[in-house]
Amino acid sequence: MSHSSLHTERIGERLARLARPGDVLALWGELGAGKTVLAKGIAAGLGLDAADVSSPTFLILREHRGGRLPLFHLDLYRLENADLGTTGWEETLESGGLTVIEWPDRIGAALPEDRLDVRLEHIAETKRAVTLRATGPRSAELLEEFRGSLGA
Repeated sequence: MSHSSLHTERIGERLARLARPGDVLALWGELGAGKTVLAKGIAAGLGLDAADVSSPTFLILREHRGGRLPLFHLDLYRLENADLGTTGWEETLESGGLTVIEWPDRIGAALPEDRLDVRLEHIAETKRAVTLRATGPRSAELLEEFRGSLGA
């Protein structure tokens, strides 16, 4: 449970500190659920300036370099039923960085099989339910490391 946008950012920071090259985080949730807030926390956790992270809605993909890992931030909100084949987004998966995908449902079958799904749901004005689910072996490791870090 996240009780504020700051808490949501902290969840992102913790995930980023545990991330390895090639990891994929798929951020699910309705408009205003906190996906971009979480992405800002991920940037901070990688040693990037969180203020540089905004919803890349009109760019599809924004690259942030200079941190522990490159951050590839995709926002696919405006691409419902679009062909992503020519965007080059899949190259981010092999680039040695961390890929964060907002609106991953827009990718359909092209969504990476091994990813950590992060679902954000409105509970109250600033309160969000945050659910993490691994979909493969690497994301299961990341989830286990995240759970272990909560006691630290």
